[in-house]
Amino acid sequence: MNASSLTLVKKTHSCVRLERNGQSLVIDPGGFTEEDAALGADAILVTHEHPDHFDESRLRAALESNPAAQVWTLRSVAEQLSAAYPGRVHTVGHGDTFTAAGLDVQVHGELHAVIHPDIPRVTNIGFLVDGSVFHPGDALTVPDHPVDTLMLPVMAPWNKISEVIDYVREVKPRRAIDIHDALLTDLARPIYDKQIGALGGADHGRLTPGDATRL
Repeated sequence: MNASSLTLVKKTHSCVRLERNGQSLVIDPGGFTEEDAALGADAILVTHEHPDHFDESRLRAALESNPAAQVWTLRSVAEQLSAAYPGRVHTVGHGDTFTAAGLDVQVHGELHAVIHPDIPRVTNIGFLVDGSVFHPGDALTVPDHPVDTLMLPVMAPWNKISEVIDYVREVKPRRAIDIHDALLTDLARPIYDKQIGALGGADHGRLTPGDATRL
């Protein structure tokens, strides 16, 4: 493996870990994810406040385990952490750019997808990492930038498979890798794999939690 390659490690549900040159960046270590998912990370990014994406105890454990670790997130999450970790929690929004764990990050998106019209929409941001890997959080945000690897929210209370397929078509990534998949049973996975793979227009795959792939 060459020094500049980016490695993606899939964690349970919507959490992924990106590693390069001995540094690691973790996105969305929520309550459905392994308790140690963010431990040792140099940077942690959180897309929104829902508990399957943001778990305060996991973030606090990560910040305690690595005194140099920092968090980038939106205001609703930052407000819950910033007082305890002054200077280490950064509030970002759509259009912002920053460098975390040696990786360039762009912020895209503003609102969570509609769950139901009667449920108020919370804020949600997506992260384009290294100009190539896009994690949208809980939204079908299309960044104004080419995407090589799309982290695809495959099964959620707020989406259906036709929307997932159309999202892949609109983003036009080289490949799509499933996230937001803890609610998808093994029985249903072959149906999703076949339909998204056949109709999305991109290479489609999924990783078992703990598996890694070089990007």
